[in-house]
Amino acid sequence: MQIFSTTALFFVTALMELLGCFLPWLWMKGKAGPWVLVPATGALLAFVWLLSLHPVASGRVYAAYGGVYVATAVLWLRVVDGIRPSLYDLVGALVALLGMGIIAWGWKGAGGA
Repeated sequence: MQIFSTTALFFVTALMELLGCFLPWLWMKGKAGPWVLVPATGALLAFVWLLSLHPVASGRVYAAYGGVYVATAVLWLRVVDGIRPSLYDLVGALVALLGMGIIAWGWKGAGGA
C-alpha cells in the first residue's frame, strides 16, 4: 500500500514542479503578467517541501520521483498543452513508472537509508 501513497505524493509533487516552471514560462513568453511569479514561487516551495516528506535517502527519492515526473509531464502535454501523446511518449512514461516502482520497492530491503 505504501507504493500507492508514495506514487500519489510524487504525482502531486510533479504537478507543483510543472506549475512552478510553467507559470514563469508564460510570463517570459509574454502570455501572462509578472503576477504569475507569485504562485509559481509557492508551487516550487511546495515542490521542495513535498519531496522532503519521504523518510528515505534523498538520492533514492529523486530517482524514483523522476519516473512519476515523466509520466505526469506526458499527461500535462495532453491536458495543458493540448497535444496528444505519441505511442513513444506513452511507452516511455510506462517504462519510467516501472523504474520508479523498482526503486521504491527496493526501499524496503535497503532499510530506507
